[in-house]
Amino acid sequence: MGQNEAVHAGTEDGGGDAEEFDPIGTLTLIGIYFVILVLAWVSIYFVEFLGRDLVIVG
Repeated sequence: MGQNEAVHAGTEDGGGDAEEFDPIGTLTLIGIYFVILVLAWVSIYFVEFLGRDLVIVG
């Protein structure tokens, strides 16, 4: 590491004024995945179990 890099390396992480982590994007993705999971479960429930007799594949 050069002298210039060593001087500026410590200034990026220092300071307590950093913004707090806001997990809105992560929560949005988890919510979207949960909605997809629930829709898939509901569609399989209504199509497979209420529409006709139970089908066992295998």
